[in-house]
Amino acid sequence: MTAATFTVPGLPRPQGSKKAVTRGGKTVLIETAAGLSDWRTAVARAAATERERLGGRLLGPLSLTVVFTFPMPPSRGPKARAAGIGWKTTTPDLDKLVRAVGDALKVSGLIEDDARLAAIHASKIETVGALAGVAVDVHEITVAP
Repeated sequence: MTAATFTVPGLPRPQGSKKAVTRGGKTVLIETAAGLSDWRTAVARAAATERERLGGRLLGPLSLTVVFTFPMPPSRGPKARAAGIGWKTTTPDLDKLVRAVGDALKVSGLIEDDARLAAIHASKIETVGALAGVAVDVHEITVAP
């Protein structure tokens, strides 16, 4: 099975929330997430490195597994902080985080199109003391559903 596995440090940014602005008399939609461009670039660079290691792109159908890690806020209770890890149930939305990674995988050339993602497994967690970022595993699916 052909697979690419990599991590990207940094604060994960969502993609998909847009606002309308007027520029030169025309209304255009722009992304509202600050830092999205830098985040997608970082993910795309890591994915491009994997593409080079593999000697080409991954073909579909593909399975994507992503784990987004965020710093645990000080406001979490002592039990959560003592555990050191917990589910992140606040913004950003998980589907919008996945969208940013999928588009970065396409931009990198690791995959031809994020439409080739046939299975997605995603989670977002908070941790105490660990670096923020995303762990990515994308691999070709070789068996029928």
